[in-house]
Amino acid sequence: MASVPTLSRGGDVSVQGTNDDAQISKLSCAKLGYFKDEFIKYFVRRSSRRSPLINRGYFARVLALRGLLEQFFDVVSRLDASEGRQHVAQVLSLGAGFDTTFFNIEAEDRSRARWFEVDFKEVTQRKAAIIAANAPLHEQLGPNAKEKIHPGEGKVQTEALSVLPADLRDVDGVESALLASGFDPQLPTYVLAECVLVYMEAEESTALVRWLGKFLSTAACIVYEQIKPGDAFGRQMLTNLECRGCPLRGLQATPDLAAHQLRFLKNGWQRADAKDMSTIYRAYLDPTEKHRAERLEIFDEFEEWHMIQDHYCLVLAVNDASGVLHDFKFKQKVPIAAVPQFPRAD
Repeated sequence: MASVPTLSRGGDVSVQGTNDDAQISKLSCAKLGYFKDEFIKYFVRRSSRRSPLINRGYFARVLALRGLLEQFFDVVSRLDASEGRQHVAQVLSLGAGFDTTFFNIEAEDRSRARWFEVDFKEVTQRKAAIIAANAPLHEQLGPNAKEKIHPGEGKVQTEALSVLPADLRDVDGVESALLASGFDPQLPTYVLAECVLVYMEAEESTALVRWLGKFLSTAACIVYEQIKPGDAFGRQMLTNLECRGCPLRGLQATPDLAAHQLRFLKNGWQRADAKDMSTIYRAYLDPTEKHRAERLEIFDEFEEWHMIQDHYCLVLAVNDASGVLHDFKFKQKVPIAAVPQFPRAD
């Protein structure tokens, strides 16, 4: 068993707290109609309306990630008939927190994958308890699902969804938990790490990326996290999070798009691409959805909007032993428009 690097208990708890903040923001978006999510309300104790700037940012984040997931399902759907079973693909969500994507996919009756979520035990205990207590959630898991939900252990183990307690700094422990729950490393797998790796030490996240590259022969890994720590906005972003007790420990090792690509290419992945969220928003999101969302709230914070989006990125890495994912990539929707230039204050 590999040794597990030690973070303070307080540091772990603070990072876990970012999960709660994210769910409040997503509920704010859902209530205002930025996207549909009938399940997020069960995971938020006290709702709060976020600013238009935050709402639009979460809208862009959710739409981009959902678009990549749908594209992944589309490119692997050709295996449905040949494999002769319902779940040809898998989704592995690292540091999943209270993410509700599984429930939304199931509610649309379009399940095309078996879902595995991994997080700290304290988080999975809370999630399992919430799922067990709310029928609209556990009814999505199939018949007799409540018998397969174990809040004390922090586990949900159904055919459709497995929620597993594990520390991502211990890759041996993560692998054991996945294999014990029926995870098949030979199946095409969509891996999501949404604001996860950046909270780990660089050597820890690199070890995780390297293990994934060896463990999964046909996979796409999507990373969403912060970049550009060196300018004034980036330094303030770092300070703000450090004051909350959750420093971005890995950001200096992956400060830009090239570093994100290189982390995957040097650690067992065949190809990798990375784009900042400003570019994603301008050219890679569904223009109809984007125009609809832009009419929901009055918005005049354009300079700050562009700065924030410039400091987040999406990374897409692929291993494709089977050739199934040859066409899985960022797909441009419209020509890339120039970013408006704002005068700088002296």
